[in-house]
Amino acid sequence: MTEIATNIQFDRWHPQVKPVVQNIQKVIVGKDDVIRLVLTALLAGGHCLIEDVPGVGKTMLVRATAKTLGCHFRRIQFTPDLLPSDVTGVSIYNQKTQSFEFRHGPIFGQVVLADEINRTSPKTQSALLQALEEQAVTADGETYDLPAPFFVLATENPIEFEGTFPLPEAQLDRFLLKFQMGYPSAEEELHILQGQQKQHPIDEIDAVIEPKTIAEWRRQVRDIRVDEEIQKYVVELVQRTRDHVDVYLGASPRASLSLFRAAQALAFLANRGYVIPDDVRFLAPYVLGHRLLLTADARLSGLGVHAVVQQLLDSVPVPAAQGAVR
Repeated sequence: MTEIATNIQFDRWHPQVKPVVQNIQKVIVGKDDVIRLVLTALLAGGHCLIEDVPGVGKTMLVRATAKTLGCHFRRIQFTPDLLPSDVTGVSIYNQKTQSFEFRHGPIFGQVVLADEINRTSPKTQSALLQALEEQAVTADGETYDLPAPFFVLATENPIEFEGTFPLPEAQLDRFLLKFQMGYPSAEEELHILQGQQKQHPIDEIDAVIEPKTIAEWRRQVRDIRVDEEIQKYVVELVQRTRDHVDVYLGASPRASLSLFRAAQALAFLANRGYVIPDDVRFLAPYVLGHRLLLTADARLSGLGVHAVVQQLLDSVPVPAAQGAVR
């Protein structure tokens, strides 16, 4: 998993959310921070991009999440020959009614796995832009709303792997969080082997909530209090990405709102009615990292986006609040 900027740890879970976490943990071993990030994006109304090598459990994480939430799961396997209509759907002429009927594509799900999204062409990648931002699809001049809740977890292999297409900045900006799964420890990997000796744990879990519960949690998240000083802290972090000497393209106002909403969701998961600076600092690398485009000189020198975010976290004064990191 991408190294976080601080040693911040959250040991508490909202009592209503804890059964969801425990259910996913039966399938995903030793990845509490990953589960926390997924649920943060879900409750903030955003989407996740998971970049990692094959075989570390990205797909299983999405399946376990969908099954636990009782949501309709759809999977899109992105390949070089995939067309936009293969994602959104297509109108087919019905000879009986003598009219065109729209056949929904796999994007019409509640939890959608966009698997290996960077293996398809930019044209097909762009088919997701409206869905991610507006939760709707326009085809043949008609706009169709996507089911609620609508949550996309996209996976991609590292760019240096052959046969991949880097996601454009406009696409990256529509993902609330980007993170890595990371390899398990030796102890965790042994636990995985023992747990799958006879049957995969994904076959043994059931839904623990209904999709309508997610809508209620999202409403509660919006009521989480964010002190004005913390709001200024969020804005200052994002503003400084635009002035950083090593950054060619800084984070947009959407990044400020994303960090704000994600911090509210993270506070809710920790069973707090207010946001603390630790929430912002924990989330900053995952919200801002994929939204920054470094200069050519910075990239040649080996500087990474998370190092830049770390510099910003070290330089921007932390507001005095309960739980602040000094």
